[in-house]
Amino acid sequence: MTPVLRPATAADAALLARIGAETFTETFGTLYDPADLAAFLTNHTPDKWTGELSDPRFHVVMAMAGDNAAGYAKLGPPSLPFEPRGRPIELRQFYVRTAWQGSGLAARMMEHMLATARATGADELYLSVFVDNHRARRFYERYGFERVGSYDFMVGNHRDVDDVMRVAL
Repeated sequence: MTPVLRPATAADAALLARIGAETFTETFGTLYDPADLAAFLTNHTPDKWTGELSDPRFHVVMAMAGDNAAGYAKLGPPSLPFEPRGRPIELRQFYVRTAWQGSGLAARMMEHMLATARATGADELYLSVFVDNHRARRFYERYGFERVGSYDFMVGNHRDVDDVMRVAL
């Protein structure tokens, strides 16, 4: 079944919290001490999602294969340490579940998010990516994202280095 992209609603808050935690753990969980991972995952709560989904500055799309969430992506106001050149927006999360990786879903989601970012009036889109996540970096580079800096990304007490990437819209 080909996943359908649809806007997330407040009714999706618990599902978003669950798949956010699951996809982060699937991808990066082995890199961290369990206590650091558990501390980081406290960011993925239904209450936090409910707040963001009711905030018009956030734009969240779900990729649904029937009742199963294949992934999601979230745009929001800038939070990364960068010097914007114009009217920025940030791709804050972009998760595709393992079973759907390589299916073309990520490309559909990225095209959707780029169009959504443009529709907000933004003229540049930022994101961060773990320096050792080479697959994600190559994916973003195909869409014209370029590294503009780096920063410390904290997972509990563990410090990772993430690159900040930017593309003009």
